[in-house]
Amino acid sequence: MTQTTPTYEQLIDQMKALGTPENVAGQQHFAITGGIQLGVSVTDLRKLAKGIRDHSLAAQLWASGIHEGRIMAGLVEDPAQVTLNQLEEWAGQFTSWDVCDEVTDELFIHTPFVMQVIPEWAAREEEFVRRAAFAMIAALVIHRKDIPDEAIRPFFDLIEVAADDNRNFVWKAVNWALRNIAKFRPELRDEAVACAKRILARDTAAARKIAKDAIREFETKFGAEYVASIKE
Repeated sequence: MTQTTPTYEQLIDQMKALGTPENVAGQQHFAITGGIQLGVSVTDLRKLAKGIRDHSLAAQLWASGIHEGRIMAGLVEDPAQVTLNQLEEWAGQFTSWDVCDEVTDELFIHTPFVMQVIPEWAAREEEFVRRAAFAMIAALVIHRKDIPDEAIRPFFDLIEVAADDNRNFVWKAVNWALRNIAKFRPELRDEAVACAKRILARDTAAARKIAKDAIREFETKFGAEYVASIKE
């Protein structure tokens, strides 16, 4: 049986039925803010979005002003129909880390422009645009096995350049990207550890947080002796 794509109005009604004030309070406790918040879990959003691919519907959801509507837009959008202008527009409108992370993970890394925008956005000053660059690195090293390690290697330079950015949503994403490269791209692990050690040698608060957290995880997962054996 062919699934009938729900209308925009039907999806909004379904999301409103699933949301609760308690969930909104829980979201805000974890610094999830922005737009009209309904308090719908990502799990429920994924269930609603399952099997839907609709470019026009995604545009309506993004324009809704509803927090969960924007996450839903990333879930139902067709990556093949996304334009570079659309990526730029959506990224420029990120106002919350969860929307940024969900949309980059579910949609942006599957578009033809991902490798183009990562270095461009990593150099941008807007907090969530820069976060998006490193969130995409963290996601694509897992989900885009068709992107070879050789194409990932230049990201170490981006990580080092951004390592002094002490904004909370930036340094955490830089750290996330570095840790994921080491965990999910074994051939680049030595380089990831060496990168963390170079960052540790820098005298900024953000660099110390990024490097210490990464090295601590590397020692736990790969062994302290291994980490100690890697030169900067």
